[in-house]
Amino acid sequence: MDIIDGKCVRLSKGDYNTQKIYNELPLEVAKAFEAHGVEHLHLVDLDGARSQHIVNYKVLEQIASKTSLKIDFGGGIKSNEDLRIAFESGAQQITGGSIAVKDPSLFGQWLKTYGSTKIILGADAKYGKVAVNGWTEESTQEVIPFIQDYESKGVKYVICTDISKDGMLEGPSFGLYRTILENTDVKLIASGGVSTFEELPKLASLGCEGAIIGKAIYENRISLKQLEDYIIATS
Repeated sequence: MDIIDGKCVRLSKGDYNTQKIYNELPLEVAKAFEAHGVEHLHLVDLDGARSQHIVNYKVLEQIASKTSLKIDFGGGIKSNEDLRIAFESGAQQITGGSIAVKDPSLFGQWLKTYGSTKIILGADAKYGKVAVNGWTEESTQEVIPFIQDYESKGVKYVICTDISKDGMLEGPSFGLYRTILENTDVKLIASGGVSTFEELPKLASLGCEGAIIGKAIYENRISLKQLEDYIIATS
């Protein structure tokens, strides 16, 4: 669930100019997910991602207090204060992307303090390089070595989005995920491009720990009933 101005939105390829509002009440969307057996919510503060601090923590607080969803929160977490706000607002995990590139010592400190089950590495790929600041800036770091380096420092969970696929409903980046899984032992969560239900078991067969689905649900490409049946069948 991506949030701008407190509303559920989706972008295409991370371009803020392509913003489309799907629902002005994120809590209602979260409750619908929960009602169909979804247990985990990936919540992204897109306003925070392109600013210097967390912004939409009230949305996090509302969903966390009124559902039992396990929320991992990302976007704008760039300081100890942001991290504190995220956890106090109800996040069970946080995803750090920009901070892991720009301030690796601070991210490493979080990893040591909170542990690898609480801190997720966000490794979002743009032409093979890690992108930061809401994907508005491309770093010089290659995705695979970036993940390998943090794996050696204790990272276990990685969310990887191929930005060229994100919001396009053209299918995930199977090749990228296969390469990551062949070269690391991380628990990989695939993100970006999921467009049909059939892609989910394919990602699972690759070895992905999970998959993030957003636009495909909003555009009725994948129904919540399909997800509910899949969750029951694979649990």
